[in-house]
Amino acid sequence: MSESVILAVADLCKSYGEGDARHTVITDLSFALKRGECYGLLGPNGAGKTTTLRLCLGLTAPDSGSIHLAGKPIPHEARTARARIGVVPQADNLDPDFTVTENLLVFGRYFDIDDATIHARIPKLLEFANLTSKKDANIGELSGGMKRRLTLARALINDPDLIFMDEPTTGLDPQARHMIWERLKSLLNQGKTIFLTTHFMDEAERLCDRLAVIDHGRMIAEGSPRDLIAQHIEAEVVEVYGDNAVAWGEAVGRNKAARIETSGETVFCYTNDPKPLLDILRTADDMRYLHRPANLEDLFLKLTGREMRD
Repeated sequence: MSESVILAVADLCKSYGEGDARHTVITDLSFALKRGECYGLLGPNGAGKTTTLRLCLGLTAPDSGSIHLAGKPIPHEARTARARIGVVPQADNLDPDFTVTENLLVFGRYFDIDDATIHARIPKLLEFANLTSKKDANIGELSGGMKRRLTLARALINDPDLIFMDEPTTGLDPQARHMIWERLKSLLNQGKTIFLTTHFMDEAERLCDRLAVIDHGRMIAEGSPRDLIAQHIEAEVVEVYGDNAVAWGEAVGRNKAARIETSGETVFCYTNDPKPLLDILRTADDMRYLHRPANLEDLFLKLTGREMRD
């Protein structure tokens, strides 16, 4: 594995169950993370994102394929590799019996870091998480955003090279999300590597240097957000709303004036030349519309579909 690559996954496969009940979760998945980048893993519910993270961390053994994390083969040397890794799980698992500072101290001991070193790191981590004033607070006194920032700070106690983040801003209000984004950008500026799973397309578009879209355990696209959007989606989108929007969209589609997708009562018109559509819509009093550039959500929906997943 190249020194510039901190995580390499090749031909990974994973299934659960036996016989007719056997369910394939990951199929021939390959990717690599370069040091210092933010790499995103996107996919609908059940696409295999969390299973992929568990495989990479050595918490689950693959059926076939290879994983090298921080230069170590996984799962055989997972414990050694994880000494250089930080993990922010989907759900906060802070210890409610300890204060903010004690959570950091106890977690640092899991890495066999001496107390003097941990105590030296804690003030900077509390400052990083904007929790200095809460250092002696009990976990039950913290808001959801504070808990999330503490979970992020805890993941940094061992000064990791790579941080795994499984949907780090789910359930947070916009202000808390933006603060987390600022902290993640500062980590990238320090040369850290981030492996991110998220359902927020704007989050992936803001943070990720590269990303992979997976569905049914297979990779269906990989590249930078901008390159993927340009490769798969028309440049402009016109969203049309109103009682007559669906019928209007069907006519537009028949005339091939744009690629049309309908979701409920909203019509999405994908086109490289929106002017003819906009000229018509400006005189249509019974419909509202929004004109915008294509984004990562458009790409995601085109590749994985608009149907709900459980």
